[in-house]
Amino acid sequence: MRGGEKTDSLHRDSVALDSLGMDSLAVDTTKKKEPLDAPVIYEASDSIVFTKDGYAHLYGEGKVNYQNIELTSAVITMNMDSSTVFAKGVADTTGVETGTPIFKDGETPYESKIMRYNFKTKKGFINNIVTQQGEGYVTSEEGKKGANDEIYMRHGKYTTCDNHEHPHFYLKLSMAKVRPKKNVVFGPAQLVVEDVPLPIAVPFGFFPFNSSYSSGFIMPTYGDEMNRGFYLRDGGYYFAISDQMDLKVLGEIFTKGSWGLSAASNYNKRYKFSGSFNASYLVTKTGEKNMPDYSVSKDFRIQWSHRQDAKANPNSSFSASVNFATSSYDRSSLSSLYNPQQYSQNTKASSVSYSRNFPEIGLNISSTFNITQNTRGSSLSMTLPDVNISLNRIYPFKRKKSVGDERWYEKISLQYTGSITNSISTKDNLLFKTPLTQWENGMQHKIPVSATFNLFKYINIVPSFNYTERWYLRKVKQSYDPSPASTDHVKRDTINGFNRLYDYNLSLQMNTKLYGMYKPLFMKSKELQIRHVFTPTVSYTYTPDFGKSRYGYYDTYTYTDEDGEVRTVEYSPYEGAVYGYPGKNMSQNISFSVDNNIEMKMKSDKDTTGYKKISLIDQLGASLSYDVANKRWSDLSMNLRLKLTKSYTFNMNASFATYAYEFDENGNVVVGDRTEWSYGRFGRFQGYSGSFSYTLNNDTFKKLFGKKEEDEKNKDNKGKEENEDEETDEETEEQNNNSNMRKTEKASVDSDGYLAFKFPWSVSLSYSYSIREDRSKDINIKTMRYPYSLTHSLNVSGNFKIGSRWNMTYSTGYDFTSKEMSMTTLNITRDLHCFNMSCGLVFGPFTSYNFSIRANSSMLTDALKWDQRSNTGSAVTWY
Repeated sequence: MRGGEKTDSLHRDSVALDSLGMDSLAVDTTKKKEPLDAPVIYEASDSIVFTKDGYAHLYGEGKVNYQNIELTSAVITMNMDSSTVFAKGVADTTGVETGTPIFKDGETPYESKIMRYNFKTKKGFINNIVTQQGEGYVTSEEGKKGANDEIYMRHGKYTTCDNHEHPHFYLKLSMAKVRPKKNVVFGPAQLVVEDVPLPIAVPFGFFPFNSSYSSGFIMPTYGDEMNRGFYLRDGGYYFAISDQMDLKVLGEIFTKGSWGLSAASNYNKRYKFSGSFNASYLVTKTGEKNMPDYSVSKDFRIQWSHRQDAKANPNSSFSASVNFATSSYDRSSLSSLYNPQQYSQNTKASSVSYSRNFPEIGLNISSTFNITQNTRGSSLSMTLPDVNISLNRIYPFKRKKSVGDERWYEKISLQYTGSITNSISTKDNLLFKTPLTQWENGMQHKIPVSATFNLFKYINIVPSFNYTERWYLRKVKQSYDPSPASTDHVKRDTINGFNRLYDYNLSLQMNTKLYGMYKPLFMKSKELQIRHVFTPTVSYTYTPDFGKSRYGYYDTYTYTDEDGEVRTVEYSPYEGAVYGYPGKNMSQNISFSVDNNIEMKMKSDKDTTGYKKISLIDQLGASLSYDVANKRWSDLSMNLRLKLTKSYTFNMNASFATYAYEFDENGNVVVGDRTEWSYGRFGRFQGYSGSFSYTLNNDTFKKLFGKKEEDEKNKDNKGKEENEDEETDEETEEQNNNSNMRKTEKASVDSDGYLAFKFPWSVSLSYSYSIREDRSKDINIKTMRYPYSLTHSLNVSGNFKIGSRWNMTYSTGYDFTSKEMSMTTLNITRDLHCFNMSCGLVFGPFTSYNFSIRANSSMLTDALKWDQRSNTGSAVTWY
């Protein structure tokens, strides 16, 4: 630097581009020197050389600190009089420059090759500057640092590629102004990919960099859809309302007139509640105006999820899971059109529930609001409200201060459960047009009274009395309608008013447990012991006849048929009521059931108790009942439960018909009055259904067929790997803090020293089956059995990785009955370092494809992209 220069360019307009060509650090020696506000601390690992002309030269890892400013470089030259510094790197024997200047002002670092800086004015000139802002890097050949930390650049680059020296893509900036951690404003810019300039340019641009929680605009995505035209969608504004709540407002517009609005919000109050809310409205216009195919549809969707923290109130809770939409919403929303699972979903369910517990009196109250939609038929079922009230079991005759043995009447207990419901089933467009008088409502009360006594110490006897009462606000009277316009010739008149229905039954149950122990003669060293628990149960239930006229639960009307005979039709005015109505005719039932449990205990060194329990048969049960009044047996029900592994339990439920098939006078097959036992046959098997699923992956076969030697080697190598990991932890953490460098895996070798082969994969298999009588076929006259049909299907899903950057996921299935493939999806993704490529294929009823390449950066992902999708408005098969 020449001391004779008189021009001090730092007093000029630092925005002027021609000032970059001047020496902005020249000092006017005629002016009086002003002292610095703080001391300058400097050091070097090699040497510090002072010259008589007022310079200090720092060699070898030089470092200068002034206030919150830090400069490190291989070579630093300080002018002690003018408070200026000059820093540069040095070239090694191979010509690679090392020790280049790193300037840090506060928390913002800058990398460069050559740098001049003035501590007094806080201005500087930087060559080949590199600074990280947000998710990207800003580099420039020439740059000036202003007093307010802003940087004026010329011939710059902006990229989100961590290889900023040779990025895979970047925006070539003619000029730019960088405000660290705030924004970048630039002039004309051109997109460059793999050093090839593309014919894509913008006259100016703005990139915000804000690490704090703040509001801002959301860039829309663009594209085209055949039926609705070109579009801009998912653009809007994000409102950072508070630390506990936010709001995102988005919109979409199509060139053919369709548009939509949506609002989404998340909220969270610590230790209280959290949730999210999403509402959207769509206006879809297809076809041309004044043409037959022109249509306009209006759809909306509301999604709400709410969860109360368990610590907020232990005695009450409130939760919500709402997913309500018009029947054609999924067919109108672009987000659903390319999601086969969502597009093919026919049922939506919503619920809002509240519960309150009163522990001091043992009372529980819960209320639920439910909506179930079937989008295929536009049907809707709503329940508002559904209230349940329950009272814990109480012993009304129990003495407060008991003396001596418990008396028999003190064992009598009672409970109370009540419910109120108000529901309707209609079409979604008629929901708000349906009057309240057409809603189905009612209230039910149940009071069970029971006690438990012991007979001969081993038999439990449980008598009980169950009382049920129902309240309805209307009933329907029926009469004969001779009008030809009537399809069923029944006239129905609704009579509003309070109606009370009640019924009761008596029951008596006896049960006990029988234990059997067996010690096998083999494997005596294991001390095997097998225990069998047999639980028989016999119960008797009596229900009076509530069909008598004095109860008023049944009524009749008469009519004359075509032959002139008078017919009497019996009905109940409460048919279709939400809680039903009491039954007709007296009922007496005797039920028999048995349960079996078999366990084995064996000696084991792996268990802390010294013994290991193994469940052989967790449950094997059967139940049968006999109707005394009608002298008829019920079907035999059997169930089996086996605990095969810790994570899988096999369940099987089957029923066997008691009465055999026979032919009536017309030759039709009907269920007769003779039992299968009377023919010397066991009950007729009526069918069974179940499912099985299992997941295979890399470790599956290693666990089954792996050698113990490999496990021991892995244990030996584990300690070495942990030590290596500890050595590299600090380096990795430092790299992650200073940059967003691409994460890489350390190459591993096998036992022979070769590069280990890795191919991560997983396959999930799900098999479901159902065996039922096929009554569409002819019956076997000899055995009087219908042939059985098997309905079964197999679903397969999984993923596999070809290398570290390829990933493929798939799902498919096959229906063996219809011999058809189910919906098949295949998704392929490829990590292209700065970009991500994805391809999705859907085969089946909703065939489609989509291909996308877009930048990984969240700031550029909606701007730098290319999407190609199949036409959703056409049914043409493309494969």
